[in-house]
Amino acid sequence: MFLLRHGPLDAEALRRAVASPEHGAVLVFHGDARASTAGRRVTGLWYEAFEPMALAGLEELAVAVRARHGVGAIACAPRLGAVPVGETAMVLAVGAPHREAALAATADYIQRLKQDVPIWKREHFEDGTRWVGSATDPQARAAARTA
Repeated sequence: MFLLRHGPLDAEALRRAVASPEHGAVLVFHGDARASTAGRRVTGLWYEAFEPMALAGLEELAVAVRARHGVGAIACAPRLGAVPVGETAMVLAVGAPHREAALAATADYIQRLKQDVPIWKREHFEDGTRWVGSATDPQARAAARTA
């Protein structure tokens, strides 16, 4: 199950999509909009996507991560449009025979989703906005220094 949604996400539906008697581990990750970034107060987020490519990217990524980590199922629903602070921006569910595989697959999927899937995030602050990953994004600069 791979969905792009405007408005609140149904985490329980994603959990059900990956649950199975063969899966001893079902992990559901909520990516929530936090209140600050690099010392600046965030007032909200905005997500945009090229939807056909984003859906295809979510599915292709799941195939690769499932093979790499030996997990049985992955479901993901990123949210588009406005996301207020404290609300969920993305839900990822992973079903696997064992917890180690589910945890590793979750971390891998999230990292690669941010790098490879055409979904863009704009942070709104009290004094302006910034597209994440842009030249003015301190998170992108910090990641570049550690790469």
